[in-house]
Amino acid sequence: MDKEAELQLRNAATNSSRNFDNKVKVSYNIWRQEFHHTNTDSTVKLMIDQIIMAKVYATIARSQNETDLFASLMKCIKESKAAIGDAHMDSELDSSALERAKAMGHVLSSARDVLYNSDEVSRRLRVMLQSAELNIDTAKKQNTFLVQHAAKTVPMPLHCLHMQLITDYHLRDGVIKEYFQAAALKDEEDKAKLEDRSLYHYAIFSDNVLAASVVVRSTVTNAKEPNKHVFHIVTDKLNFAAMKMWFISHSPRPATVHVENIDNFKWLNSSYCLVMRQLESARLKEFYFKAHDPSSLSDGTENLKYRNPKYLSMLNHLRFYMPEIHPKLDKILFLDDDVVVQKDLTPLWDVDLKGMVNGAVETCKESFHRFDTYLNFSHPKISENFDPRACGWAFGMNMFDLKEWKKRNITGIYHYWQNLNEDRKLWKLGTLPPGLITFYNLTHPLDHTWHVLGLGYDPAVDITEIENAAVVHYNGNYKPWLDLAVSKYKAYWSKYVDVDSSHIRHCYASKQ
Repeated sequence: MDKEAELQLRNAATNSSRNFDNKVKVSYNIWRQEFHHTNTDSTVKLMIDQIIMAKVYATIARSQNETDLFASLMKCIKESKAAIGDAHMDSELDSSALERAKAMGHVLSSARDVLYNSDEVSRRLRVMLQSAELNIDTAKKQNTFLVQHAAKTVPMPLHCLHMQLITDYHLRDGVIKEYFQAAALKDEEDKAKLEDRSLYHYAIFSDNVLAASVVVRSTVTNAKEPNKHVFHIVTDKLNFAAMKMWFISHSPRPATVHVENIDNFKWLNSSYCLVMRQLESARLKEFYFKAHDPSSLSDGTENLKYRNPKYLSMLNHLRFYMPEIHPKLDKILFLDDDVVVQKDLTPLWDVDLKGMVNGAVETCKESFHRFDTYLNFSHPKISENFDPRACGWAFGMNMFDLKEWKKRNITGIYHYWQNLNEDRKLWKLGTLPPGLITFYNLTHPLDHTWHVLGLGYDPAVDITEIENAAVVHYNGNYKPWLDLAVSKYKAYWSKYVDVDSSHIRHCYASKQ
């Protein structure tokens, strides 16, 4: 190239560089103040990424005896961690954070010049990734275990409430004695109501006084004719005195409440009730309580939810014996003790079940909550008798036609399948899987507004759906009486707690 052409080229390059705009529009750079926003987390993320790379280079430096570089990297890691602290947003960072990030950048640049080897760095990153995945898996198992443990634990105020009521029940002095006298008169007056087919009857099986009281109170509060509502509550021997005392001293008049002890059901024995024999078996107790069982924390989280005392309680299975408990009734509405009633439920008695035994809200959405979610379709007994795509439904609010129940021998069907599942090969524990089987092709779908579920596990339930629902259900571990409860759902339940009760004020005073 001659000198003139070279000069022209140089001048063109100079002019081009003078006119070059090195600002990239709408790009982000943490060092430019115009892009500094207090609600971002870019600097936090940058520093975390730097720490990860510094750890990679530190391990390589140590393996290659680069002691000075190793020391510099470890020092920067320590200082960056201190600068980040518990910050999640840039605005929460220590004032020295940017300087730490710059210092780390310089050390990383030096480390890259000395140590960088793409294969070695890739290998170290893979090791860190695998380690992180193992730590996440362990944390998930621990979280599942702790949530299950917290869900099974009786809160101290609730235990206090039970103890106070039991004490009152057995002492029966002063005002309590008057409660009993009034209750005895009312029981005599209400005796005929317990079998009156023209009234609205509810079945509640519970060992939780506070939960049962909310179910009854919310139902009566929203009923148009509360004097026509009869609640049949069955509890166990341990909680009978507390449950009885609560409804004696806090009678939801003009409604009727009848509390029974499950131990008084003489027909309920292991020779007739197969599940009772299974619940008492050594094999099932081993499944629950032996650490080497597959449901243990060390072996996985899949079956941890089944290690819950409710699955060993016969109260949980009484729903399959409705005609034995209520032989004179034609219809009864079953309510779980973790529901809240928000509307008058009497129109449910007018719903035509079209010859079906069970009226329930279906829960299937696309591929969720269908039969193959609950039952083992690799077993021929299941695959030959049921459709894996059949829609699941919910226990918690169910209208049972007891005349059809007897006609179709529903309890006999339940016994047949429960006997086949003694080794738990057809389904895991619980009452929904045998319920789906027992009421297969015998369930009438109710409108979804009758029963909205998920308040005990799903923080994303639509608020409009909740407020329009007749019954809301806290199914899951986050029960409203626990500290685990989803806070935004708790008010729907707590508004029906009788805060005027002296027992509740005393037992929950420390919670305020």
